[in-house]
Amino acid sequence: MTSRTWVLVLTSVASLMVALDALVVTTALSAIRVDLHASIEELEWTINAYALTFAVLLMSAAALGDRFGRRRGFVAGVALFTAASAACALAPGVGWLIAARAVQGAGAALVMPLALALLSAAFPPERRAFALGLFSGVTGLAVLGGPVVGGAITQGIAWQWIFWLNVPIGLVLAPLALRRMGESFGPAVRIDVPGVLLVTAGALGLVWGLVRGNAAGWGSVEVVGALCLGLVSVGAFVVWEGRATAPMLPLDLFRARAFSAGNAASFFMFASLYGAVFFMAQFLQVAQGHGPLDTGVRLLPWTATLFVVAPLAGARVARVGERPFIAGGLLLQAVGMGWIALIAEPDVAYGALVAPLVLAGAGVSMAMPAAQNAIVGAVAREQIGRASGTFSALRQLGGAFGVAILVAVFAAAGGYASPQAFVDGFAPALAVSAGLSFAGAVVAVALPGRRVAPAGLPTKNIVPGMAPPAGSA
Repeated sequence: MTSRTWVLVLTSVASLMVALDALVVTTALSAIRVDLHASIEELEWTINAYALTFAVLLMSAAALGDRFGRRRGFVAGVALFTAASAACALAPGVGWLIAARAVQGAGAALVMPLALALLSAAFPPERRAFALGLFSGVTGLAVLGGPVVGGAITQGIAWQWIFWLNVPIGLVLAPLALRRMGESFGPAVRIDVPGVLLVTAGALGLVWGLVRGNAAGWGSVEVVGALCLGLVSVGAFVVWEGRATAPMLPLDLFRARAFSAGNAASFFMFASLYGAVFFMAQFLQVAQGHGPLDTGVRLLPWTATLFVVAPLAGARVARVGERPFIAGGLLLQAVGMGWIALIAEPDVAYGALVAPLVLAGAGVSMAMPAAQNAIVGAVAREQIGRASGTFSALRQLGGAFGVAILVAVFAAAGGYASPQAFVDGFAPALAVSAGLSFAGAVVAVALPGRRVAPAGLPTKNIVPGMAPPAGSA
């Protein structure tokens, strides 16, 4: 194989591993809950610990790669992810599992942006779109296969093997990357350490407060203090980024209406999606008694739409504009989630769930490529990396907040005592998911109409799916 082919293969496999790992967990949650005696809060942290470290370290990891070597950073990320996967598989308790998942997120934060940077550097502009399309397609297999693979492994072997699966892949990937990929560097940007610390404190405080609200009491010192810390830290982060000489997140990017509205809509989109993913697999197992593999297969009408709808939507965005795809897609997702919330019962027939699952999947598959196109297309060529990094970070943060909010609603109304108790919490949680998606549709109305690409950024170089949805469904 040529050196370019090696880069395409190795970066695609690494991103597939990272994306797959976020999704295989969904159909293993019920088994983890029983085996490790995990509470709903602890299950939530197995998802959010990964999402939070991924989100807050993403842009700093990209900057580290630019300064010290993208291949070096990519290999370090693969090695860290592999070691953390082994730690997850060996976890003697849920606390250990949560800590290892956080380390996995840090490894993923190195792998994903540097994989894209290495791939972009390896291919000339006239071949780059083709390479990125293949990269996105391979990574997208995680969306289709994640729940099924997770279910098959959990049911056929044990949930620990969803993490052991990464170890041989990582052990092969790291040395091959060192041998077959060339090194590349970006501009030597100073790391915004205060920005990283402030955004970490903000995200952790807000999520902690939402997670602990029902158990500790919404008026407790712990919860109020955590929420206040989160809000103050987020405010301080915004102030700091406006004054920093080398900000992690340049605030002037948000002056573009397409960039700000696109990111806001994406935040709500992934908040709704991640929260629904967290509960749908559990609903099929806890409330309806299906096995993990059967659950993964039953989720295919939802996940498989990505391969049908997303390419069709992405091909038409440049002609029609992003606004109808994002607003319309999020409205469809809201209808689908709201429909399931209305009909959810322990004995509801699976056939009744297929139509709303397809509707919700088609909606998010329309909105996802259009949202990224709006965000990346709103900035000049030299700002594409920051724009894509911002989209990816807000996607993960939105997912963490969505899971936290839906779990708070679920815990206030239901539980795991019986199938009916689960549905009592599941139905209002899915209704909130529908509301989050509807809020994203409303925000998307603020997007400008069909746009011409900014100076220096030809329309043909705006590639839907440039940063594939790791961990999305």
